[in-house]
Amino acid sequence: MGVRPPQRPGVGTGKAARPERRTQVSGTTLGIIGTGMVGVAVARRAVDAGVHVVLSNSRGPETPAGLVAEIGARARAATPVEAAATGDLVLAAVPLAAHERLPRAALSGKTVIDPMNYALYPGFSIPRLDSNELKLFRPAGADDRTAIPLSGDDGTAKKEVADLLDVLGFDTVDLGALAESWRSEPNTPLYALPYVGKPPAGLSSDEFVVWVQQAVGVPAPAARIRDLAAAAVRGPAGFRM
Repeated sequence: MGVRPPQRPGVGTGKAARPERRTQVSGTTLGIIGTGMVGVAVARRAVDAGVHVVLSNSRGPETPAGLVAEIGARARAATPVEAAATGDLVLAAVPLAAHERLPRAALSGKTVIDPMNYALYPGFSIPRLDSNELKLFRPAGADDRTAIPLSGDDGTAKKEVADLLDVLGFDTVDLGALAESWRSEPNTPLYALPYVGKPPAGLSSDEFVVWVQQAVGVPAPAARIRDLAAAAVRGPAGFRM
């Protein structure tokens, strides 16, 4: 997971005990742009953990109205600009192909959480990347608490995100600067599989994505995430089977 520092807007099942709430983010508002699988999952978990959520997508605030009512009173629907402006932190949970449509002016000065991955599909590629230029929440201190890799150039921004993830039930492993974020990109040991286990052999790219979305999560403690990050070797950018 990448963290975009302030002034530089940029472009993760299983039931478990609810983690203790942390007072340092009890008044936090999380702006979420995108109502796909990631955005909705984070919104549900955040509200359950006591965080206020402003949920948005490109189709307008009336679209997620039913979802917001289901999630609870701490959630409300808005436009992406409102979500960006209102959120103390903002989750940009959109496909990478849509990142240029993010409300950059409203994101200026914000800490932006960027979970986007570069997945290749017909008609979409990013030459500058081609050239190489959860649900597993647990209480703090639990032996099987899952850790999420975090990259960013701003220490304060990374701490804000780490505090939020702590409230949501996850540890973090600091991978360093954004320049090191390749260690958790597609086709590295850290991408997806530590959290879902080994997939069946012979899956196509589309079948792999479906399998990951339906897989039961497995805990991935911080020590394992550190080991996998250290073992990563940089290859061509983009998800490849």
